[in-house]
Amino acid sequence: MLDLRKIRENPDLFREKLAHRHGGDEQAIGQILALDEDIRKLKQHGESLKSERNKVSKEVGAIKARGGDATEIMARMKTVGEEIAQIDRDLATKDAAITDILLRTPNVNHDSVPVGASAADNRVERVVGEPKKFDFKPKPHWEIGAQLGMLDFDAATKISGSGFIVFKGAGARLERALLNYLLDLHTTQHGYTEVSPPFLVRSECIQGCTSLAKFSEDLYRVEKQPALWLIPTAEVPVTNLHREEIVEAAKLPIRYAAYTPCFRREAGSAGKDTRGMIRVHQFDKVELVQIVKPEDSYAALEALVGHAEQVLKNLGIHYRVVSLCTGDIGFGAAKCYDIEVWAPGVGAWLEVSSCSNFEDFQARRMNLRFKNAEGKNIFCHTLNGSGTALPRLFIALLETFQQADGHINVPEALRPYLGGAGQI
Repeated sequence: MLDLRKIRENPDLFREKLAHRHGGDEQAIGQILALDEDIRKLKQHGESLKSERNKVSKEVGAIKARGGDATEIMARMKTVGEEIAQIDRDLATKDAAITDILLRTPNVNHDSVPVGASAADNRVERVVGEPKKFDFKPKPHWEIGAQLGMLDFDAATKISGSGFIVFKGAGARLERALLNYLLDLHTTQHGYTEVSPPFLVRSECIQGCTSLAKFSEDLYRVEKQPALWLIPTAEVPVTNLHREEIVEAAKLPIRYAAYTPCFRREAGSAGKDTRGMIRVHQFDKVELVQIVKPEDSYAALEALVGHAEQVLKNLGIHYRVVSLCTGDIGFGAAKCYDIEVWAPGVGAWLEVSSCSNFEDFQARRMNLRFKNAEGKNIFCHTLNGSGTALPRLFIALLETFQQADGHINVPEALRPYLGGAGQI
């Protein structure tokens, strides 16, 4: 959620940034400021009336003590009391209205984010490795998986509908191996604490990370009262572990790694990436979450990207790092890098990780703070990134390391998790 004080101080800056932002509406700033002015005037008037009422109450007491008649004064104070009650009702209405606008308004971008209208304007920061060269035409993962008995899309469609996967045999074992490899890497080498959170969360936890009003159609709701949602990513339960807390400064930075399945309706994605497992409704992912002091968050973002990159370097997968432009960046991020792997079978770059710094946007929604050296409560900065998502990493492995005889060579880093096997 945006800082209302900063909006008051520099509204034109927020209008300018939201004008370039995906989902942004610069007119929201005018609405916020108008409501804010109304609220401050109502509060001032209400406090003035309450002060008058308190003063007159003492006078009424003195009049009655002298045996005088305070009927007229009391009647006037009844009217004042009714006006105060109406002001309180108006304040509640306007507070709800300004909160609703703030909850629906995306974050503003960091100055280093490239300005652009769509993914076509994203900036490639670096490309690592070279695309694999084949002396045969590389196959897409759905053909490889079917031939090796690793993937069964027909069975998944039969039991759940389109957009789901059944991993079988070596496929199921490879998926499990990847999850264990990712968790071990991040917890033993990158300093993350492993957590295993619930896969169902309350509405306020969704709202703490994003806009429930804007994105509810992409989520699976499983209970009405109280509402419970299947998580779209481990970011939601893990970041909310410290909601409504004042964290000890000495405990920062906090780093968590979590494996969870992720559930997404992919509303509005009909017809996109329908073959194979590029876009599915349920997938596994290892998520990395950091909670840090504001002055450390951009260094933490670069480190976070490096942690996700290390996964791909260890596996020998060709990838690139991309800075998302203002027209493509997610709702809550102030800055975001996507890491994309090259999938030679489908001939495309596939995102396996998005690493974002939300600054204090999420922390304000969650009321997550720490006490600084001066004893002042300050909103933390939160970051997260996929470390990494499984389906597209799985795709890159199958398509990059496929052999002419149909088998898959196993990268050295994964062999301990597959009983030392060098080939599938």
